[in-house]
Amino acid sequence: MPSSRSVILAGATGLVGDELLHQLLGDPNVTHIHVVTRRPIAVVSEKIIVHQSPDLSVTHWQPQWPVPLQGYISLGTTKQQAGSKQALEAVDYQLVVKVARMMAVMGVKHLAVVSSLFSHPWSPSHYLRCKGRMERTVSEMGFKRFLIARPGPLLGERDAPRKDEQMLQRMMPALSPFLAGPLADLEPVEAVRVARSMISVLSEESWPGRTDRRTLSGRVLNQY
Repeated sequence: MPSSRSVILAGATGLVGDELLHQLLGDPNVTHIHVVTRRPIAVVSEKIIVHQSPDLSVTHWQPQWPVPLQGYISLGTTKQQAGSKQALEAVDYQLVVKVARMMAVMGVKHLAVVSSLFSHPWSPSHYLRCKGRMERTVSEMGFKRFLIARPGPLLGERDAPRKDEQMLQRMMPALSPFLAGPLADLEPVEAVRVARSMISVLSEESWPGRTDRRTLSGRVLNQY
C-alpha cells in the first residue's frame, strides 16, 4: 500500500459516509478525497474535491489529479424514506452498482461498500435482497480488493432518524444478555466503528490474493 493515496467516496452525507469523510480527512497519507454527492456537503478542506450531480456522475476530471486507489460507497435508503420498493431498489441496488462500475472504469482498485446484516440475493426481505444482489453484482466487477461491511443497527446521529433503529436501541438493554454466538452480530454498532474498520481493513497489506473479497460482520465491526 503506498504511503500517500487518493480516494473517492460516494454517500458522504449519510451516517457512515460522514464518518468516512472525517476519518479520511484526518489521515495524513490521504492526499485527495473525491466526494461524489447529490447535495452540498458542509465540510471544507483543501483535500476535498466535490463532484455534485443528480445521478452521482463524475463528468469533469482534471488531468493533474491522481487516479484514486480506494473507493468507498455508503449509499442506502429505506422503503419509508424512498416511498416504494422500486424506489428503494433504485438506490440500494441500481445506484450503488452504477457508482461502483464508474469507479472501476476510473481505475479504482480497492472498493469498500456498506451493506447490511443478513443480506442475501434470495432473502425474503426486499431490502436484504437488494443488498445481496448488489454485493454479488459488484463482486463480479474485478476489483483487486472488495470489502463488504455488514453492520446490524447503526448508532449515531442521523439527519433523519430511522424509527426501527431507535426502537431496537431502546430494547437493547433487555436483549443484550441473549446476544451470544451468531446473535452477537445483532448488537448495534457505532457508525464511527464501521468507518474505521472499512478504512483500516481496506488499507491492510495482508490481503492474500491478487483479487479478494472480505466481509465484516457486526461483531467484527464492534472490535474497531
